[in-house]
Amino acid sequence: MFSKSRINEPGPAKDTETAKAPEAAAKKPGAMPTMDTKPAAPKAKPPASVLSSDLTITGNLKTTGDIQVEGTVEGDIRAHLLTIGENATIRGECVADDVVINGRIIGRVRGLKVRLTSTAKVEGDIIHKTIAIESGAHFEGSVQRQDDPLSTGATRAPKPATQD
Repeated sequence: MFSKSRINEPGPAKDTETAKAPEAAAKKPGAMPTMDTKPAAPKAKPPASVLSSDLTITGNLKTTGDIQVEGTVEGDIRAHLLTIGENATIRGECVADDVVINGRIIGRVRGLKVRLTSTAKVEGDIIHKTIAIESGAHFEGSVQRQDDPLSTGATRAPKPATQD
């Protein structure tokens, strides 16, 4: 019938060479990694930056990460998640995807999700996509819903129509 050709059959010497070939290829600079290598794990999200209660900052803060303010900031804050502690005071504009207010803000707040807890004290306008105000929160200002409250054009209210 049919018989195997010895040309295509690897011998013992060839088995050890083929077993070592992927390892040698991986060690060569510029060589493609083998399929056995695992992809690098995604980087963990860094923890929130915390501004302690004894800290006073004069100036603007800007980050793509999270900030938790327990002290006093005199300036604007821009972050991904902004948490204002119960004893914190902010004098300036706060802009973030998520804003959780436990303390005091004197200035405008802009956020996709804005939450005023029962201990919040806000003196200024709030521009938001969604808002939650707990019972007991103190708020003086106007509330305006916008689909994109983070855009720079969101700070201006539309002009009323005039008749000639």
